[in-house]
Amino acid sequence: MLKLSCIVLSGILMASTARSQITYKADELQLELDKSARLTAIKNLRLQKNYLSSDTTTSLLTLVSGARRLTPVQAQYLTGGAKMLLRYPEGLSVEIAVRKKNTHLVFEITRAEPAAKIDAAIWGPYPTTISAIVGEVIGVVREKELSIGLQVLNTKTLGGALPNNEGSTFTRGLAAEPRPWGSLIQAYSINRDKPRFVDAWNGQVKNMPVAPLKGETIVGSKIALFSCKEPETLDRIEQIELAEGLPHPTIKGVWFKKSPYFNQSYLISSFSENNMDSLIGYTRKAGLMSLYHPGPFDSWGHFILDKKDFPTGWPGMKACVDKARNAGIMTGVHMLSNFINTNDPYITPVPDKRLSVTGTTTVEKDIDAAAKEIIVASPDIFRQTNFDFLHSVKIGDEIIRYKKVSDSFPYTLLDCQRGAFGTRPSAHAKGSTAGKLFDHPYNVFYPDIHMQREMAGKFADFLNQTGVQHFDFDGHEGGLASGQGDYALELFARDVLDKVKHEIICGTSNSKTFFWHSGSLYNWGEPWYGGFRESMQQYRIDNQALFARNYMPHMLGWYLMTEGTSMEEMEWMLARAAGYAAGFALVANPNALRGNPDTDALMNAIQEWETARHSNSFSDEQRERMKNPKKEFHLQRLNEQQWQLTEYQTSPALIREFYIRQPGEPTATSFDYQQTWNDQPLQLRIYANGKEGSAKDIRLVFDNYNEVTLPVELKAGESLVCNPNGEIRITNARGRLLQTVRLPAALPAISRGVHKVVADCSFSGEEPPKLEIQFRGSVQSETVQVKKP
Repeated sequence: MLKLSCIVLSGILMASTARSQITYKADELQLELDKSARLTAIKNLRLQKNYLSSDTTTSLLTLVSGARRLTPVQAQYLTGGAKMLLRYPEGLSVEIAVRKKNTHLVFEITRAEPAAKIDAAIWGPYPTTISAIVGEVIGVVREKELSIGLQVLNTKTLGGALPNNEGSTFTRGLAAEPRPWGSLIQAYSINRDKPRFVDAWNGQVKNMPVAPLKGETIVGSKIALFSCKEPETLDRIEQIELAEGLPHPTIKGVWFKKSPYFNQSYLISSFSENNMDSLIGYTRKAGLMSLYHPGPFDSWGHFILDKKDFPTGWPGMKACVDKARNAGIMTGVHMLSNFINTNDPYITPVPDKRLSVTGTTTVEKDIDAAAKEIIVASPDIFRQTNFDFLHSVKIGDEIIRYKKVSDSFPYTLLDCQRGAFGTRPSAHAKGSTAGKLFDHPYNVFYPDIHMQREMAGKFADFLNQTGVQHFDFDGHEGGLASGQGDYALELFARDVLDKVKHEIICGTSNSKTFFWHSGSLYNWGEPWYGGFRESMQQYRIDNQALFARNYMPHMLGWYLMTEGTSMEEMEWMLARAAGYAAGFALVANPNALRGNPDTDALMNAIQEWETARHSNSFSDEQRERMKNPKKEFHLQRLNEQQWQLTEYQTSPALIREFYIRQPGEPTATSFDYQQTWNDQPLQLRIYANGKEGSAKDIRLVFDNYNEVTLPVELKAGESLVCNPNGEIRITNARGRLLQTVRLPAALPAISRGVHKVVADCSFSGEEPPKLEIQFRGSVQSETVQVKKP
């Protein structure tokens, strides 16, 4: 016993005889606390430096009671420091177990009294002097020589410092935050074992009642603290995952964070039982990781597959998955987490009693099954303007839609549509509960936290029975409809992933601290708002810094390939992916793949660029150039180990616009155009910027003798590309191919230097578009060499 006590004392802590301060050590971390459990040092032992900011004070654990945040007034360090008892004002107390591991310290709340007076507990916030890299999602702050981190160790412990009464944030993360003097690392847990009223969905639904979750107090909230060399940070997090039983997903036995799949690209296309073979072929030709269906479900909730694509249901999906696996690729599906379609069995013909409601009132007068007006006790819940898209109230087993609630007493739901969404119109007695359903503009309802857990099990069943390996928790924020904040998001993902029996890759529409351990790809960026270069491109670029701060895979989001997508557009995107070492998702429906005349060449280009990216073939200098959206590149395979990389430049735009001249005066526009690249055949792009009208019979004359006439009409919003061989492709604003025209001859060669260019055309419409004319040419070529297998 004496020997064991000595080991505990020396391995866990060193304490002064007066017990005015206690010291905990684990590897490079040394944490010092005073007699009131205030932090006095966060030291790195290797560097012998204290990184606790002196500009502010903080306690190990802060309690929240009502509007007050309470810090300990006394700390007792028991059993040699392996346990501490913290006493707070108003008779509150918390017991914390402390465990030293080889790589980190663990702190866990083991008792909290009286529970009814404690609303939440906040670990910290712990202020550090480190500001170089602040990982807001993962809770790690770094500088050149070291990292200091806080890891949440279960779903009830959330990254942040209780941002609101719901416990939610739409920021990318709050586990660490920058400050002028350095940074904060922090976590919190909410007492959910008592009735609460919260401002749900990050404050948008006011005063929503939330039922208690029995036994779900702050007891069990647990964190790990560590410090290590900066280059070893990811290794340290892996060690903590394994030591603490955190999610540790692998692909082919390798931790995903270190796997070759870490930032792989994939194809999004509507595969089916009938077309699976052809889409597998496109996926393999492009060398992509996965074939991912953008919307296979007829309803979310029970995850019923669309009979059009999968007439045999889940077995049909399994057959598709098996085909893909045999071809060496994964199969993915897209779903919206806990959204419930109005045609799902959870809604019709009998709505589930566990549907989430923003509030309840009572029926004040008996009504029959045909009544169009319903008198209610209170109008408040029906006057909520947020999440009021379906105007639906549930009474008994009936869903009723209403136009509005009356402005004055007696408060009445007016113009009611009885038996909405296939439910049965029924009589309801005075005193019946009327619950306003939590809805969304996607025409869906939501579950409460208990029903959500059941839905998670159903989705896990789908994955297990079909073998699908890739999916996103899109609409992950739907968990907020339970009133349980970010805890519901963390819990939904954990409930799904704990039940899945095979290796998977999963993404999310959010970034939560505990989910980081389970999450694979955070592939944000939608393609619906323009071409490759326009749709949310800056947002995609901005995300890369977030990914780097938080050890997330670099991903550029979704890009839409259409029948008109050109090689220049595709390689523009592929060069950005190479520059940022980022993966992407190529959205290409089967019609686009079949209809684009360059599909085979585009798929081949994707494979070449992705092979070069994953073999680390591009130099740092080349990658920096590829990040510049004004630069364009072409990659050509030379042999098994080499490619030729050609860089292109695009000239500033020459603007040809409509204006009125006096009779007889030429309407053409003259420009001085300086070509900065060597002699080569002309490459031409023209954009028609405007809302109406068109330009046709476009004519360009170089140096008063070299003439190019384009016999096309270009409408506002459209653009054309003319290649050196004389092929013209016209596309709309979303990149869809409208027309292909072949000129009788190739375009002329233009030499380096200054040229006089005259542009002319015929305009139509009250406000004709402006033509933006650009030329493109290659400026240099270089060899790219494979650097790793």
